[in-house]
Amino acid sequence: MNILIVGSGAREHALAWKIRQSPRVENLFAAPGNAGTAFIAQNLSIDTGDFQALSRATQEHAIDLTVVGPEIPLANGIADYFQEHSLPIFGPTKAAAKIEASKVFAKELMMKYGIPTAMARIFTSYTDAKRYVELSPLPLVVKADGLAAGKGVTVAKTREEALEALSECMEKKVFGESGERVLIEECLQGQEVSVFAFTDGENLSSIVAACDYKRAWDGDRGPNTGGMGSYSPPGFWSMELEERILKEIMEPVIAAMAKEGAPFQGVLYGGLMITREGPKVIEFNARLGDPETQVIIPRLKSDPVEVMLSVLSGKLRKTPLEWSNEASVGVVIASGGYPGSYGRGYPIQGLDTLEEEVLVFHAGTKLALDTTSGKTRIVSDGGRVVTVVALGEALAEARERVYSNIGSIHFQDSFYRKDIAEGVTWS
Repeated sequence: MNILIVGSGAREHALAWKIRQSPRVENLFAAPGNAGTAFIAQNLSIDTGDFQALSRATQEHAIDLTVVGPEIPLANGIADYFQEHSLPIFGPTKAAAKIEASKVFAKELMMKYGIPTAMARIFTSYTDAKRYVELSPLPLVVKADGLAAGKGVTVAKTREEALEALSECMEKKVFGESGERVLIEECLQGQEVSVFAFTDGENLSSIVAACDYKRAWDGDRGPNTGGMGSYSPPGFWSMELEERILKEIMEPVIAAMAKEGAPFQGVLYGGLMITREGPKVIEFNARLGDPETQVIIPRLKSDPVEVMLSVLSGKLRKTPLEWSNEASVGVVIASGGYPGSYGRGYPIQGLDTLEEEVLVFHAGTKLALDTTSGKTRIVSDGGRVVTVVALGEALAEARERVYSNIGSIHFQDSFYRKDIAEGVTWS
């Protein structure tokens, strides 16, 4: 088979790395890809939003399956476009991806079908929302309705923080149309976890779980980011918890989407809080997460191509997913200034000095010509630049392996968190 991966992040590099191992794959392409995918696939200089160019590329390169990584093309209907042109694609339709693209849609769906989630109010008026914040007990969670690159959610411990988050969404329009509607939620307490399951719209695979770190700096301080690191599986994970999440959340929401005329095929991501009352939904995503993909994909023992094909054919029940019992830890190296403004084009040193079993998944990287030497080199080209990942029989072993290697990679103004998976009880 010839396979095309749409996207340019570390999630897409991790997918490419795993898909490349499938005996079914002959040629692999990435659009647009990055410096990492360039070594295992042919990069195509096509924007993820240019559906016409992407479909043309599938014909030029005889692509048998297109796999979509990022949320924006899914939310904008890439699956619908490909299906209309009879091109096989792995990823939910625009109607199904609305479960991520609109937090209001997801919240109303959960409330309608009794899926456990945080209590929330929905506002279209800044004045009404402001009045609600001024009268509500703290802490509060303020969410922009639409996509905001992981930055549209504020956990406000003070009224001032909540009002500032409201103002950014509804007055300053920091997130554009995404902030025209706002959810104000109770702040759930407990252990946060990301769970992922493949689904063909009716059946679900076994669940894999990971925990990520959203704040930029150690100690969960600083601004929210797209994710600075993660580990899998959580120490508190168990078969009993997996079964409860399947029965109370994942299966009901897949059934609900089908009833609403938007059957979901692809990977469903549940951002959950394990509360005293049980698991509750914080949010849903319509694709694999980033940085979670970088730690769960190395644990996947099954052939991902076989799994994706079974999703498209509605035969997922006959294709069991198998996950390694090993622990996996991933740490993101970012550009100085991220998630704000940052420089680009800095040469990245040390990528070839790591232990053989340590993985590096590229995100904000590209190949550039060094005019002095005439050689091509890898340079930074984004906020999150690479994710360094290692496996181990125990979480502490995987963590030690990552941190004993990550210091070898450096570029101007680079930084990373030193506390990913620190102090986590794991067995």
